[in-house]
Amino acid sequence: MIAEDQSETIEFLSDPATYGLRSGKVETIETHGAFVFLAGERAYKLKRAVKFEYMDFSTVDRRRAVCETEILVNRRTAPEIYLGVMAVVRIASGNLALNAPDTSLEDSDIVDWVVEMVRFEDDSLFDRMAEQGRLTTEVMTALADQIVQFHGDAEVRPDMGGCAAHRAVIDTNHKQFLRFLGTVFDKNLAESVTKAAREELERCGGEIERRREAGLVRHCHGDMHLRNIFMFKGVPTLFDAIEFDEKIACVDVLYDLAFLLMDLIERGLTDIANQLFNRYLSHVAIPDLWRMDGLKCLPLFLSCRAGIRAHVNASTAAAQTDDGAGQEYIRKARKYLAAAARYLESPSPYVVAVGGLSGVGKSALAGWLSPKLGRAPGALWLRSDVVRKRLLGKDPLENLGPEAYLSEVNELVYRTMLEMVERAVRAGQSVVVDAVFAREDERLQVASGARLAGADFEGLWLEAPREELTRRIRNRRDDASDATVDVLERQLKYDLGKLGWIAVDASGSAEKTRETAHKALEGWLDS
Repeated sequence: MIAEDQSETIEFLSDPATYGLRSGKVETIETHGAFVFLAGERAYKLKRAVKFEYMDFSTVDRRRAVCETEILVNRRTAPEIYLGVMAVVRIASGNLALNAPDTSLEDSDIVDWVVEMVRFEDDSLFDRMAEQGRLTTEVMTALADQIVQFHGDAEVRPDMGGCAAHRAVIDTNHKQFLRFLGTVFDKNLAESVTKAAREELERCGGEIERRREAGLVRHCHGDMHLRNIFMFKGVPTLFDAIEFDEKIACVDVLYDLAFLLMDLIERGLTDIANQLFNRYLSHVAIPDLWRMDGLKCLPLFLSCRAGIRAHVNASTAAAQTDDGAGQEYIRKARKYLAAAARYLESPSPYVVAVGGLSGVGKSALAGWLSPKLGRAPGALWLRSDVVRKRLLGKDPLENLGPEAYLSEVNELVYRTMLEMVERAVRAGQSVVVDAVFAREDERLQVASGARLAGADFEGLWLEAPREELTRRIRNRRDDASDATVDVLERQLKYDLGKLGWIAVDASGSAEKTRETAHKALEGWLDS
């Protein structure tokens, strides 16, 4: 609901002369909660005078408060971007002007408030980078690392979150769906999403509460999707965090991440979503394996995020004056509601183990399989090289000495991976396990553990000639594996025992290996 007429302020902020610009024009970006005016090297954000159940900017005082909060919460991640709050005032002539916050003002002079920001290039926004195919593995690795650090530093809020908070999200989503029945949403689909979400909350509510009690409800971002991330000085940077409601911002860290995962998936970027998911978990779940249990909550978290996106797009459609734009927002709203339903489906989990000697291409195949296996955002990818280094407190690209490969360390790595497999499967997540698996007992244990936890299991044993393995090892660059040709020579002397896994010829191209693996796992993979 629109609470005040801001047309005069919008016209004023749309005028280049307001900012002392002699030429050019002011670009305007509209969202459901704000107008952003791009003027020269600055951006000015005006809160819309609207009142929704989940967001109230209906008075000048409220808009000032949320502007000030916006500065505080976003300086956590983008301190060089958020400059301050400015007042839109009426001067003696009756015209409007922008005043710095330290200027003495009478309340009667203040018309509205804006957030002043440093402007950055649109092409640095992650949604643009996604459209242009620039979200590389390196970029997503850096983004995951930034999010892990942000969540780790965020204020713990045990007074927020939990089952009550998620119940409120489901209820709010449902009320918003009802506003647009017939015009935007199908009644049966909206009702089924709400019913399934409530049932899912009952199923995973205990884990949600355990996570809150363990300190995983924190003052997070709250609106972490691609358009609220940009590349600044070569570093992925979060901005535009939720400022108007702590209940939305103070959430489980996995629920915070779920918005970004959902955004990537709905853009068709499932491979990238899976990369982000696995990099994040490789930080937070080793050695804190109990955090794997939170994957049980992920379908609900993804569904709630898609539901929010659905009704926000419906609200935005209703505010459009251009019919074409309105229809596009309606299309998006329906798409997100369908996604909210899809995330609550419960496919059975799978575990695929990929074994073979060093240089055979295990990780190349495992990384390709992971986004295609199981429920969103794809399978957990457990790479022994990465697990080993995380257990030892090292970066995956850091080379380790021989002491890191002693038998007791090897046993710890395999035990850890086995426990992670079992926890992930019990939480409903599929897993790809990537290790040499040279010993028969290791292969038997991972198969048994996966099946006992409730997953279907398949093992793939990759093979290639010695000369090809040697060539690949010598050509490796920037890889988590520390294997050398000497290591390979020792492996070639192993007694592998009875394999019992599907043999895959990996001597040719990566595409040929993938084709063979796809046939071996027929019916398990999303194309």
